[in-house]
Amino acid sequence: MTQDILINISPFETRVAVVDHGAVQELHVERSAHKGYVGNVYLGKVARVLPGMQSAFIAIGLERAAFLHIADIRENRLERAAGTPPTPIEKLLFEGQSIKVQVIKDPIGTKGARLSTQISLAGRLLVYLPHDPHIGISQRIETETERQRLRDALQTLRPAAETGGYIVRTQAEGATEDELRADIEYLATLWATIQEASRGGGAPALLYEDLTLAQRVLRDVVGTETHSIQVDSRTTLGRLQEWAAVYTPKVADRLQHYGGERPLFDLYHVDDEINRGLSRRVELKSGGYLILDQTEALTTIDVNTGGFVGGRNFDDTIFKTNLEAAQAIARQLRLRNLGGIVILDFIDMENAEHRDAVLEELKRNLARDRTRVTVNGFTQLGLVEMTRKRTRESLAQVLSEPCPVCQARGSIKTARTVCYEILRELLREARQFNPREFRILASQSVIDLFLEEESQHLAQMGDLIGKPVSLQVEGGYSQEQYDIILV
Repeated sequence: MTQDILINISPFETRVAVVDHGAVQELHVERSAHKGYVGNVYLGKVARVLPGMQSAFIAIGLERAAFLHIADIRENRLERAAGTPPTPIEKLLFEGQSIKVQVIKDPIGTKGARLSTQISLAGRLLVYLPHDPHIGISQRIETETERQRLRDALQTLRPAAETGGYIVRTQAEGATEDELRADIEYLATLWATIQEASRGGGAPALLYEDLTLAQRVLRDVVGTETHSIQVDSRTTLGRLQEWAAVYTPKVADRLQHYGGERPLFDLYHVDDEINRGLSRRVELKSGGYLILDQTEALTTIDVNTGGFVGGRNFDDTIFKTNLEAAQAIARQLRLRNLGGIVILDFIDMENAEHRDAVLEELKRNLARDRTRVTVNGFTQLGLVEMTRKRTRESLAQVLSEPCPVCQARGSIKTARTVCYEILRELLREARQFNPREFRILASQSVIDLFLEEESQHLAQMGDLIGKPVSLQVEGGYSQEQYDIILV
């Protein structure tokens, strides 16, 4: 057992760090003011149907309307599976209609939550599919005899009147029939409660809220390799022990209270890792480094040799840097919770065996990821295209916001550029108004430039418009901000 899970509790947020061999591998943050919505079930109201996009906006009580595509509508899935012509969305939904939906992606950036009408409820060992009779087994359970045993057990334990199906989770490997039966009963009760709530009131309404972050960690993250689960709140520890006794009894004995004088995250330098997780640059032990750029469309990761000049020749240096980068990239994807399309720009390798080895090292390290990942290999341009399923906001999206100075461009206009904008604006203003004087309010750097290198151009503009121009420093202005006052 090499893994430790640290749960830091405060009134305003819960933070979880997964530490393996002393290194932070995963970070999860949930703030009480902005909890995630994935897994929640709502009785929504259709706000608008868009036939051209074969989608609809559904009001579920959040700030922005949620998005439902026809591919996520249960009837459409059944028609596709049967090979019959799909029914258009405008014949399935109408404005004002009440509909039971589940959030499958949190609101991210300017996009609202994404919904599905294919409800799924996760237990400790099973995922219950109320509308789908299918029985599936996690691909991580590799032994065919165990897969068949679990499938047979479910067929036997499933109630005679049950029309839904189940997906067997990885945690169910080796589970007894009693454990499977308990999960089936819990999920049946949960679904009955949701059904009853949907009949009780109008839309939009929350019917079921997913577990807290700490509970999800016990359910989804803790495994046989987990040595301890340390919680720095006695109250939360008590609640988790009660919950674990019912739903995850195998992990209950690993729950521990941390009462040390030093903060729990300080002990493992987790806050330092969080700060590094918000940086564009990631240093490699060899002297190389990664540059990560996250945009709304995709994430790019560039690999550079930096100061690494070891190895017998240049090809060997590049190969070793790329191997180390492959390990670091897999960790950074988990640490930062980066999802969607990811483009990896490894240092160019002429040797095909080196490329294959780097790709294999990347896949080997990505295999530890609980989130679904696909790697497409090297393109003709030498880039590696991959995807990582995105359900929740990344670490940067949770902890940071766009820069108010550069508006998230990553750069600002030079002081000289701003000076020339002001001069052009002065000319426009002079053609429309006839004040006694024009006063320029700008940042210190812009005013300094007007007083020094651009003083001649400012004087020429004053002569051209025939009005005096005065300068005033505004300490609160960014370099791009300015105002022209008519006096």
